[in-house]
Parts: sequence; C-alpha cells; structure tokens
Amino acid sequence: MVFSSIIFLFMYLPFVLLVYYIVPRKFRNLFLFIVNLIFYGWGEPVFVLLMLFSTAVDYTHGYFIDKYRDNKRKAKVFLISSVVINLSLLGFFKYAGFITNTLNVLPFVNLPVLTIPLPIGISFYTFQTMSYSIDVYRGDAPVQKNIITFGTYVALFPQLIAGPIVRYKDVAYQLDHRKETLDQVTHGVKLFMVGLGKKVLIANQMGAMWDAIRETGQANGVLGSWIGIAAYTFQIYFDFSGYSDMACGLGNMFGFEFLKNFNYPYISKTITEFWRRWHISLSTWFREYVYIPLGGNRKGVKRQIFNLLVVWFLTGFWHGAAYNFILWGLYYGIILIIEKFILMKWLEKLPSAVQHIYTLFIVMIGWTLFYFEDMGQLMSYLAGMFDFTQGIIGQEALSITISYLPLFIIAALASTPLGAKLYEKVKSGGFIWIPETAYCAVVLLLCTASLVNQSYNPFLYFRF
Repeated sequence: MVFSSIIFLFMYLPFVLLVYYIVPRKFRNLFLFIVNLIFYGWGEPVFVLLMLFSTAVDYTHGYFIDKYRDNKRKAKVFLISSVVINLSLLGFFKYAGFITNTLNVLPFVNLPVLTIPLPIGISFYTFQTMSYSIDVYRGDAPVQKNIITFGTYVALFPQLIAGPIVRYKDVAYQLDHRKETLDQVTHGVKLFMVGLGKKVLIANQMGAMWDAIRETGQANGVLGSWIGIAAYTFQIYFDFSGYSDMACGLGNMFGFEFLKNFNYPYISKTITEFWRRWHISLSTWFREYVYIPLGGNRKGVKRQIFNLLVVWFLTGFWHGAAYNFILWGLYYGIILIIEKFILMKWLEKLPSAVQHIYTLFIVMIGWTLFYFEDMGQLMSYLAGMFDFTQGIIGQEALSITISYLPLFIIAALASTPLGAKLYEKVKSGGFIWIPETAYCAVVLLLCTASLVNQSYNPFLYFRF
C-alpha cells in the first residue's frame, strides 16, 4: 500500500495529468477510461472484467429504457433487470459467504462455505451504475449513447474505490461538456493536499493510537476505553473524509465537480444532523432511490417508521457482510425514529454543549458497534466503557494517551470548521497564494516522509 501510494503520487498521477491535457479534448474521455481501468486493475486485474461487464449491462439497459420510454411496461422491465443484475453481482461477491454461514446454523443445512475475494469498490460503483438506469427511467438524466463516455463515469478513478458515490445525473452534463480551468485545477490541488494531510498525518496516527489502546484490553479502565474509541472516531472520519477530499480534488483536476461528502459531522447537535453531515452521498442515494420510492413520509407514521428501518438495515448491510454492521444500521435507525417522534422537541431546549455531548456519546457507541465484527469482543469492549471496577484509566492507556495527546488535540480541532473559518477571513488577501503554496509543499513533504517511514497506511473504506 505504501509503495503504491508513492507510485501514485509521484509517477501515475503526474503522468496521467500531463497526457490528459496534451490529448485533444474529444479523446480525453477515452484516455480517462483507459487509465481508469489500469488504475483499478493494478492490484486485481481479473476484476476489471467484472467492471466492464457491469458497464456493458447498464449501458445496454439504459439504451433500452430510453428506447421504450413511451412504453412504461417495457421500460420498467429493463429497469428491474438492471437492478436485479447489479444487486445479484453485489450480493454474490459481498454476501455469499455471509449467507451460507447464516444458513448453516439451521438444522440439517450443510452448505459449502464460499470464500470469494471482494472486488475493491464494488459497493460504490454498483450504486453508481444503478443510479444511471434509475435516472434515465425517471427522466432525470439523458441516456448516454457513447459507451466510452459511460465507462468513464463508471470507472472514474478519483472516486472509484472509496467514494463519494456520484449519481449519474450529477455529472451527466460534465461528462461531455466540462471545461477545465486553471482556477479549478488549482483548487483541486489544494483540496487534494487537504485530504492527503487528513489521511496520512491524522487518520493514520489516530489509527495507531486506537490499535495500541485496544490491545491493552480490560486494563484500559473506563476513561482509557473511551479515549480509545475516540481515537477510532477520529481515524474513521479523517480517513474517509480525507479520501473524499482527495477524490473531489482529483475530480477538479480533470474538470469534474463532485458533491461534498462530509460537512464537519462531529459538530452536530443531534443524530439527525449528524447523518446530514456524514457520508452525504450515501445518505442521499438511499433517500432518493430507496426511502422515497418506498413511500417516504407520505403514507402515515407506521409506514414511515417501517421505511426508515428498511433504509437503515440496508445502510448497515451495505457496509459489510457481518452482523455488527446490521446492528449498527438498526441502532441508528431506531435512534433516528426516537429523535424524530419523541426526543427532538426536548433536545432543542437543551444547551448546545449538552446536545453535542449527547450526539458524540451516541456516535462513539455507534463506532464501537461498527468496528468489532466479533460479538464477544464487541460486548467486552462496550462493558469496559462502563465498568468502573477496572479503574478510571490504566497505566498503559495513560502512557499511550500522553504520547499521542498533541495529535489528539489537533484531530479534535481539525474536525471542527475552525480552520476553514480562519482561512475564509484571510484568503481575500493579495498574497494568500504564498501560504497556500507553502501549505501544499509542507503537507506533501511530511506525507511522503510518513509514507516512506511507516508501513501503517490503511484505507478503511476500501473494504466496503
């Protein structure tokens, strides 16, 4: 992963950008399509065939949906066929093993356990290709008649393997009519560096802190256990939002504008607000393509509650083939229902600080559910977060906390809009480009040094 990151930063990306701007505009989608496939197939070439198959399936279905636009029955058949094929592929590669293991619990069932490698990013690009068929069927986006252009959308490497989920209708016009500008490219470089710094300088360090505290087990004490899950809370935010920033920045460099995927979720005062700020592209996808088609809030309270539970069950299951993800999804579904129908009127009357504490408490419990796939380990860690018989904080957990404290404080401050507000106040100055350039250079230098010297560089959302 480290070697691949260095190659990407200093060889692959500069080469692709150079050739992209040399190639005549009418051939840029073709060039992007080719380099997208090279990027995706770098580690697992065989799965390129799966992506090409998905591309061909949805391109063909989109064509026939548009062709039979005046015949709703035929158009709907092709829409359903597209959705079934996409979900079948996702289900086979991501959930076959989980399903066989679950069925084997039943008496007299003895199915062979399937161990199937998970294609990187399949959850993301499957949702994107489905959005194309649905958008064309609804008339929200024009049919794409050029399969190369459509393939460019499906396999667009900036956001291919870990999001954000880009709906077809959001980039349909850009695919054929984007015009790259110097300001856009400059903004993209700065945004990419912000994301790179989040990932390498903060997320990786918080991940190392979380690993160290987690390994001390019950000796952490209550406070030590909470500090550990707080480190993971920062790790997953800076890991995923950092990748999203890098993806959006890379998109800018190639003339695309992707919608923002994170908006400082840890400043939220309610869980409802948290999910308006966290992984916005996934929440939007489920709202538009699942919640609203199910009836949304238009068919009474009971149906709305049912719809919310379905959406959050699917949200959890989308993240992984394990019971803890289902539990995590339903956990949030139930809390959001309680907030909406009971708690909200009381929460709004509380002081802001209390609202923040309530939200972060719920979120950190949620990340505990999210992390531990083993139910025994999950229950053990949760118990440690409330078991005062183990003391307040263990000696080793205290030592780890002190050693990481400066970075922990930086992570806490960086998860708020404080830095962005300060930047907005000073960016109108005539020489703002000097500190911006210095920032990019320093971040690149520090990240390169960190990547070279450390072997710990996971992207958490690659496995989803």
